[in-house]
Amino acid sequence: MRNSAMANDEGQIVSCPTCQKENRYHIDNPFRPFCSERCRLIDLGEWADEGHRIPGQAIPPDYNDPEVDTH
Repeated sequence: MRNSAMANDEGQIVSCPTCQKENRYHIDNPFRPFCSERCRLIDLGEWADEGHRIPGQAIPPDYNDPEVDTH
């Protein structure tokens, strides 16, 4: 069985979160952990379109609403 991250002298070999292509997680890779700017932007778009979410409680509709008197 192969590990998801293998160490070598030039950083770790990891799978790109977007396309699963193997790439180096190293300071020389400006897109890390992604393999390219394209994959980085695809992931950013997923967050912007709410395709990725961090689970949590729903925010009440009047939270931080300046129209609601809290005193």
